[in-house]
Amino acid sequence: MTEPAPTPDRRRVVTPTRVVAGLCLFAPFVAMLWVSSYAKVEPTLIGIPFFYWYQMLWVLISTGLTMIAYKLVQREQRARKAEGTR
Repeated sequence: MTEPAPTPDRRRVVTPTRVVAGLCLFAPFVAMLWVSSYAKVEPTLIGIPFFYWYQMLWVLISTGLTMIAYKLVQREQRARKAEGTR
């Protein structure tokens, strides 16, 4: 079975905004999967080994990057919708 062709107003388009959003979502995966970059004790932060505080820092960074990606895609969708109603 073939998938029906997208309608003209619902086409999947790769735009620079979506590429940036994708990179924002992909960066935390790369940072966390590259374990050898942070599998060490030093430097410590208020007595917490680097291994732990680095991962906790990425929780905050990931939250920010996810929010940025969401806002970018949301803004692009609004612009495309407004463009279609003109």
